[in-house]
Amino acid sequence: MAESIVGEEAPSKVIFGNYELGCLLGRGSSAKVYHARHLPSGNSVAIKVFPNPRRPAGHPASASDSFIREISALRRLRHRHIVRLHEVLASRSKVYLVLDHAKGGELLSRIDDHGRLSEDLARRLFHQLISAVAYSHSRGVFHRDLKLENLLLDEAGDLKVADFGFAALRRSSDGDHLLRTQCGTPTYVSPEILMGKRTNGYDGAKADIWSCGVILFVLVAGYLPFNGSNLMSLYRKIYRGHHRCPRWAPPDLCRFIARLLDPDPATRVSIDGILLDPWFAQGLDATQRAALMRPFFDEQKPRHHAGAGPLNAFDLIAFSYGLDLSGFFVEGETSDRERFTTFEPVDRVLDRVERVGKGEGFVVRKEEEEEEKGAVVSTVVEGQNGELIVRVEVYRLAGGAAVVELEKGGGGAGTFCSEKLRPALCQPLAAVDDRRSDRELPHHA
Repeated sequence: MAESIVGEEAPSKVIFGNYELGCLLGRGSSAKVYHARHLPSGNSVAIKVFPNPRRPAGHPASASDSFIREISALRRLRHRHIVRLHEVLASRSKVYLVLDHAKGGELLSRIDDHGRLSEDLARRLFHQLISAVAYSHSRGVFHRDLKLENLLLDEAGDLKVADFGFAALRRSSDGDHLLRTQCGTPTYVSPEILMGKRTNGYDGAKADIWSCGVILFVLVAGYLPFNGSNLMSLYRKIYRGHHRCPRWAPPDLCRFIARLLDPDPATRVSIDGILLDPWFAQGLDATQRAALMRPFFDEQKPRHHAGAGPLNAFDLIAFSYGLDLSGFFVEGETSDRERFTTFEPVDRVLDRVERVGKGEGFVVRKEEEEEEKGAVVSTVVEGQNGELIVRVEVYRLAGGAAVVELEKGGGGAGTFCSEKLRPALCQPLAAVDDRRSDRELPHHA
């Protein structure tokens, strides 16, 4: 977060009977982040606390609210190098986002304390950043505020991208896919965003790649590529892409940075180009490059739920990624999700998903291996380029029932789900309207 005050103690407080708040980790313009402990499991989490905006009756939350953007973005994303949203809670005065706790703190603090990184370490962290950014873009999420302050480190020193408060989301119904909102941090923002109304819009993916270039420069140089005595001087340098690599940077790295910091978004390197760049690809064969771009779902346990066996209704409310309070806040997202209940065996539901998906030429894979008595299993259907078509999650309930959730992405997801997948799945005992299911469970669950 932009303004950080680490270690300040929060008043001793247990919220919603589940989380004990600890010290203040950071403070920004719209929220505070606290360390907290999940009491049932003992796990450490971070809780981001926003004031709950009070609006007249009948006026829903606006998509311009930063916590709305963050919820909307993070509910689409599950990646080893992206901070995970576990739960959304709310009181009359506050909204609480329960997130992964990155024990290593901000990458900015690492640079401030120890200076520039070695080339090998910078490459390793940049690999992780591009893996997360490419995955986000494939899910229709564009961060738009990538900077060192929003890159965290876990206890192993691995990267986690955080703070999606400026994120833009692409829907499958969008037309030109161009963005028009000016946002971001001046020293990291791309020239086309600065142009504002003088352009017809900008490509969110190319804008994020520019910010990645600024980040890589800082990692290997220890200072920003663009600076000025005032904002106009800074912006002029950004418009021209005028920067100078440090003398210790090897030529192939300087050429790579120049491709990232190309002021013309039409010729700026793409994600595919990044993966093939000699500096980026050093030491990676084709198999390793493919592994780098996988989200590593199996290594990331998404819930605090510690016990095996089927979930009951209270478990679903407390621990489910799909059935949390985010539906109260995210306006217009309901068409992206559909839920129904079934008594069909879970493996039969997932087998049908695989058969239909592969029959349409899509890639189908399990996100997490099903345990003998596991409560939640999930399968993802993707396009050949990695874009999300649909994620199918099955939540086991006591008594042999299950809740099936379809989370739709882009790339023709609506047509595929309505015309192919939905008819092939078991007929639901009761269809559940998404607006209602964000607030209560089906009556026979």
